[in-house]
Formats: sequence, structure tokens, C-alpha cells
Amino acid sequence: MPDVKELYQKNPKGENKKRKRFFAHRQVSDSIPLALLLALTGGFLDAYTYVTRGGVFANAQTGNIVLLGISVSKGAWHSALGYAVPIAAFAAGVLVAEQIRRWGGLRLHWRQAVLLIEVLILGLVGCMPLTMNWAANSCVSFACALQVESFRKVHGNAFASTMCTGNLRSAMEMLFRYFDSRERMPLYKSLLYAVVILIFAAGAALGNQLSAVMGIYAVFLCAALLLIAFALMFIREEEIRREEKIEQEEKEK
Repeated sequence: MPDVKELYQKNPKGENKKRKRFFAHRQVSDSIPLALLLALTGGFLDAYTYVTRGGVFANAQTGNIVLLGISVSKGAWHSALGYAVPIAAFAAGVLVAEQIRRWGGLRLHWRQAVLLIEVLILGLVGCMPLTMNWAANSCVSFACALQVESFRKVHGNAFASTMCTGNLRSAMEMLFRYFDSRERMPLYKSLLYAVVILIFAAGAALGNQLSAVMGIYAVFLCAALLLIAFALMFIREEEIRREEKIEQEEKEK
């Protein structure tokens, strides 16, 4: 029986078809532009809370859990509480995101509703003084949980817009598969994850710079980016409808 890999290598058309499907992916919520915009926002928010709001990580809670454990071991209970509250807020955000998904949307897709809720929360955070850092960090953690739970794929591949560990693992896994099989699809996926990570890092750099200049008000830029993401979902949905209409007309000819 011939080896499947050999058959695939002898049939480049099959690879071309896969590549076409990869780049023609039509799910609005996991399109590449939207994923990159969310990753930019994710990096920005992590830098914002760390630089401006007392050294707390709002997105990935691993750092907060470690710092919570260190604070408890030192008996610094007030400091421990400052890390415990964002962790609890993040957990609550995941639950709320799932409930919103179950409710669905009326005129909006449920993920668009999530983006609007994020915008409102971040707008509120920008109005909170430094004396309310605990509340600001909790709100940002809650918003990030909504985002990471609602937008979990890019081009059909699992990803996270508010943290990088999983994306880095996936990028290296896909790179290994490319070297192992010499198929191009894993390489495309690895490069996609690498771009997401770079955009996240760029968001963190931008967040650091603007937080130094604008202080607590820098978060308003994140709210603006999420509004762009909200609009992008409408634009992309309309493009898909037009493409489907053209394809349908061509089939009828």
C-alpha cells in the first residue's frame, strides 16, 4: 500500500486546495484582521494595568496566582487581596461570556454584544482614579475574560488574544509538523501564530509608551480599538454575503 505522505507529495493540487481553503476562511469572528486587532488590544491592556495600575496582570492570571501565593507566604494579606480580586473577576468574566453566548443576540451577534460590553467597561476604567486600582484591575480582568472566552479561534485554529503561552506552543508545534512532513499548511499556521505573538508584543509596547504619557486615560485607546473590531465584524459579514451571492450566481449560469 502506498504511503499517504508520498501520495500527498505527488499531488500538489491537493495542497493548493488546502491552502485556498485556509486563506478563504469565512468565519467572521475568527478572521485574521479581527484576531490581530484583539491581540493588539490584549497586549496593550496587560501593559496598561502593570505600568499604570499597580503592577497587576489583567489578562493571563498565572502571574497573579504566583504573586498571590508569594504574598500569602509573606503574610502580606492586603497585597494578596489585590491579586485575588482580579483572579475572581476573570473567573466571573468567563461565566458571563458563556451566559451571553447561551442567550444569543437580538439584532447583534453575541460576540458583537461582548465587544460592546468590553468597550463600556474599559470606558469606565478610564474614569477610575488611582485610588481605585483594585476596581480598575478587576474590571479589566473581567473584560479580558469576556474576550478570551468569546474569541477562541483564528482561521479555525485555537488561539488566545489576551495571552501568548498557548500561541507560542502552537507556533512551535506547527513548525515541527512542517519540518516533519514538509507540507506547507503547518508552516502557514506557524507563521500566523508568530504574527499574533508579534502583534501582542507590539500592543504591550504601545501600552507602555502611551501609559507613560496619558496615564490612566490610555485605556480609552483600547476602547476605540474594540469599537473598530466591532465595526470590522459588520464589514466582513457584508463581504461574505456578497461573495456568496456572486458564487451562487456563477453556479446558476
